[in-house]
Amino acid sequence: MTPSRKLSVAPMMDWTDRHCRVFHRQITRHTWLYTEMVTTGALVYGDVERHLRYDDVEHPIALQLGGSDPADLAKSAKLGEQWGYDEINLNCGCPSERVQKGAFGACLMNEPQLVADCVKAMRDAVSIDVTVKHRIGIDYEEEYGFVRDFVGTIADAGCKTFIVHARNAVLKGLSPKENREIPPLRYAVAYQLKREFPDLEILINGGIKSDDEIALHLEHVDGVMLGREAYHNPWTMADWDRRFYGDEAGRPRSRVEVLEAMIPYIEEQLRLYGPLGLKLNSITRHMLGLMQGLPGARSFRQTLSDSKKLALGDARLLLEAAARMPAAA
Repeated sequence: MTPSRKLSVAPMMDWTDRHCRVFHRQITRHTWLYTEMVTTGALVYGDVERHLRYDDVEHPIALQLGGSDPADLAKSAKLGEQWGYDEINLNCGCPSERVQKGAFGACLMNEPQLVADCVKAMRDAVSIDVTVKHRIGIDYEEEYGFVRDFVGTIADAGCKTFIVHARNAVLKGLSPKENREIPPLRYAVAYQLKREFPDLEILINGGIKSDDEIALHLEHVDGVMLGREAYHNPWTMADWDRRFYGDEAGRPRSRVEVLEAMIPYIEEQLRLYGPLGLKLNSITRHMLGLMQGLPGARSFRQTLSDSKKLALGDARLLLEAAARMPAAA
């Protein structure tokens, strides 16, 4: 049985690496976690172990792939399954020019049959779920029929789960950051997709920040994916297991206990990969927002960002930072 995708944390380049995911897993046990996008070239020609290694605590975890060649995607999906990932996700939503030059990401929405061929190749190669993350339109095309036909074509290839970032992707003239902010959010498009394709699993993404917003969206779609809010304010996930998964034991007792739980992991990672160049701040940088909204949060961030302290490579710096909080004192 595939665990419920009711809630998930979006794949975010340079952010949702394996250390970030282990940290998020200390806060929520049931939420789906997604890797950064991994290109097929990195897996077919590069260091597979470096790109695919993760900690078992991260399950359920999805591998997001970037690519447009069905054969390379099939090989990469197979590697993901062999490494134990629970889902393979195809990126059809990233608008960056670097990704466009590789002929994948959001520009693939202009080639639905190619995407269908990619999905079919991956589904033929693996037994785990193959899903697609996409936008609701390209450039300034706002006709519902565009995204409806895209989803319909991919569904005919066997894809049953679509993660809908409810903004258009403007391929020329806007940066990736601007593409996350300037095109208007149109949640109604995702709702309409669910009504038109009731047998598909439709997840919604884009600009969602609170538990109450999540609850409202879940009245219309099957799942909700948060991105920047989950990263910058990770404690927003603290009540998800209880509220949305019915797990009364799911809420962590305190933020400090989350930090304590990370110390053995950090020490082990530094032991294994420190000689290969891993630094303490590669892990602690993901925790800077843990105290957001609390008195003393700035002192917490300053301590965790102190270059001299970080250079010592002592994971107990987490507890030193927590001790700067008035409540801890």
